[in-house]
Amino acid sequence: MGTLSLSDYEDVRIWAPWGHIAGRWYGNRSERPILAIHGWLDNLGTFDTLIPLLPDYLGVLCIDLPGHGCSTRLPAGMHYSTAEFMLIIARVMKEYKWPKVSLMGHSLGGVLSYIYTALAPHTVDLVISLDILLPPLESPEGLELLAYSLDKHLVEDERAEEAFMREPPSYTLAQLRSVLSKGSNNSVPPEFAQYLLHRSVTKSQLYPEKFYFSRDGRTKYYNVLPVNSALAAEMARRIKNKPYLIIKGSKSHFINAKSNEAINILRKQNPHFEYYELPGTHHVHLISPELCAQYIVPFLRHHRPPTVSSWSLAGEEQKLSTREHRKAQENFFARNLKRLSKL
Repeated sequence: MGTLSLSDYEDVRIWAPWGHIAGRWYGNRSERPILAIHGWLDNLGTFDTLIPLLPDYLGVLCIDLPGHGCSTRLPAGMHYSTAEFMLIIARVMKEYKWPKVSLMGHSLGGVLSYIYTALAPHTVDLVISLDILLPPLESPEGLELLAYSLDKHLVEDERAEEAFMREPPSYTLAQLRSVLSKGSNNSVPPEFAQYLLHRSVTKSQLYPEKFYFSRDGRTKYYNVLPVNSALAAEMARRIKNKPYLIIKGSKSHFINAKSNEAINILRKQNPHFEYYELPGTHHVHLISPELCAQYIVPFLRHHRPPTVSSWSLAGEEQKLSTREHRKAQENFFARNLKRLSKL
């Protein structure tokens, strides 16, 4: 059995009332793929190091959430929310007429997967959640964040209007790598920032060697779905007999398995629940894809085994070695640096 190739993809646009949802469909396009959803302020490039390690009999459709990557922004005056982001799953399913969906999400993408699965468990056949499960639980700190965001929403509205008249602040690629790394609380090292930058920056018209961030600033202050412990637990109870894999980065604070009631419920009532903690940051799937693939690949092979028609796609290829995978990453960097230089 072989693995997916970063060069075997189709760029897709999924209709939405305000524009489109951008996506990149890797591998098998004759069967329903895994739907991969990135984290907050990231884009589908977050899966670029993991994709070449996944089985090639599967397809993986990675999407950019609205306001991120190459997807259309919401109209002026509107604001992003967990509820709106979650509806994207239903919109994609409707576009392709899928009766069920297989979800893989990192950070915000994992939160959306959890909430959607709890609301419509009959339409989900498996979930892979990367370093997340729940949105932040209600707390006094959350109230302070909401108060802070009120004014910021209006500021971003004004900035959006100004963008039509003047260009946003621009940076060199080296500066962008540093800015992105710092913005991720150093979860993404500068040397890995390129995977996220190639879909989130635009070449400056004023300074030939500089670029500026093109994602919608309003996404920084999206409205989080308020969840308390009781609601989070009830959501977990609704996810029964559902293959559910959680991978946690050891240096990340987004999951505390010992005190997380929802995880305890999933573990007790779900025979198909798996949880692993691996060395790494919140972006463990991006930085250490080989470690993550050791658990993701068997999980997929068990719960989404190849159909008869899929076996022919695999051929006699063997899994990429670590050396070949690194070479694929280097080629990816070279292609996108060249693309950015021509913008």
